[in-house]
Amino acid sequence: MSLGISAVRHWGQMHARNCVSALRDMRAQPISTCLTAAVIGIALALPASLNLLVQNGRSLAGGWESVRDFSVYMTPGSSLEAAQEMAAELLERDGIAEVEVISAEAALAEFRVASGLGAVLDSLERNPLPHTLTVRPVDSATAAELENLAEMLGTRSDVDTVQIDTQWVQRLNAILDFMRRVVAGATVLLVIGVIVIVGNTIRLDIQSRRDEIEVVKLLGASDGFVRRPFLYIGFWYGLLGGGFALVLLVIGSWLLSGPIEQLIGLYGTNIQLLGINLTTAGTVLIGGLLAGWGGAWSAVRRHLSAIQPS
Repeated sequence: MSLGISAVRHWGQMHARNCVSALRDMRAQPISTCLTAAVIGIALALPASLNLLVQNGRSLAGGWESVRDFSVYMTPGSSLEAAQEMAAELLERDGIAEVEVISAEAALAEFRVASGLGAVLDSLERNPLPHTLTVRPVDSATAAELENLAEMLGTRSDVDTVQIDTQWVQRLNAILDFMRRVVAGATVLLVIGVIVIVGNTIRLDIQSRRDEIEVVKLLGASDGFVRRPFLYIGFWYGLLGGGFALVLLVIGSWLLSGPIEQLIGLYGTNIQLLGINLTTAGTVLIGGLLAGWGGAWSAVRRHLSAIQPS
């Protein structure tokens, strides 16, 4: 039992020594290390930022989709009583939660205040605005049900226009679905790029230490012993690149948060934007570690076997 514990302790100490030694070797070349980590960080930050953009777009689309009020404009000259009767009929339907009747006089008074064209409006012989119904469906109402209701109202002789704005939300969701696939493809390509970058860096490191590797192998070291320090170099490159990517994401979110919140406020929505949370940070760091480790593994597997003591 003590032998097993001792072996595990020796194994852990050996890995810790290799890990620290790899970091020390990278610190000996600070410029090369920083440039490689920066390239890896940029490659990881691009898909992460695009993914955040798509997620926030979905959040915005979901928030706007819930605001599905539509307007029914009565024909010019129709009476206010007809509009009120239609409102009562709509309230009896299962999919309608609320109906507000806005008289032509109230609409004109509101337009007068908002436009500042009081003198022009006073010169008109009659009120050009119709009576309007603002219809709010229940939350469970689907877009298809709203479209069918709008078509039914549009066939009535006392209705001039039915304005419903759910199609643009559907188009936005379709665009976001397309963007999600683009982000997935870009993520795969950029992760492959990180693997190639780390693999090429490790390959150059292996070539520069070729004589040292031949001597160690001549003394009887196994491929696993020789491979381990290079794997930890890939580990550190992935970790540093992931950390640099998080710094870029935080800076980008900070720079863009103000203008985006101002834009959302102009549309009268109260939606909390998604930022850099623990899930995003963990995904970026783990992705960087796996890509760095994978690049190192592909390099040492291909090049270490070709180095044999002569």
